[in-house]
Amino acid sequence: MIHKGSYINQRSRIKKLALSGMLAAVTVALSGFSIPIGASRCFPIQHLVNVMAGIFLGPFYGVLTAFCTSLIRNLIGTGSLLAFPGSMIGAFLSALLFQKTGKLLFSCLGEIGGTGIIGALVSYPLAVFFMGKDLAVFFFVVPFLLSTVCGTLMAAALFEIFRRLGLVSYLNRLIKE
Repeated sequence: MIHKGSYINQRSRIKKLALSGMLAAVTVALSGFSIPIGASRCFPIQHLVNVMAGIFLGPFYGVLTAFCTSLIRNLIGTGSLLAFPGSMIGAFLSALLFQKTGKLLFSCLGEIGGTGIIGALVSYPLAVFFMGKDLAVFFFVVPFLLSTVCGTLMAAALFEIFRRLGLVSYLNRLIKE
């Protein structure tokens, strides 16, 4: 006997997984749009997707989307190891803060702080130990912040367009049914 509640939860998880996969695919497809700054590649589309995934999918699927995107980009040669900590921490904080407050501003601040500051600092040991780069601890903060601010502003603009068109509530209903 399957309970109606568990059936709805299973459908919701499948929808979230499908949306996560689609967001990762779009992000990888647009991975040609990057800006090299210093030793890192600024990839504003990743930050846009982190915010959108955080809002619509929550922390688990937001981090899953960021991880899959980073993994695929590394496998096809359009990313670096530095994509993992920045994108995943940013996606997590973006989703968590949106989940707690329901506010776009806090989701954006989570992405900026998570990727631009925490992710940049976590990238330092990766760059030193795995990539053989001898850098200052704060070397990645400015390029990561530039990238994440750009992508986060794009996400805020897209979210506002979605909100005005009534797509935010529509998408939330589709995912949760």
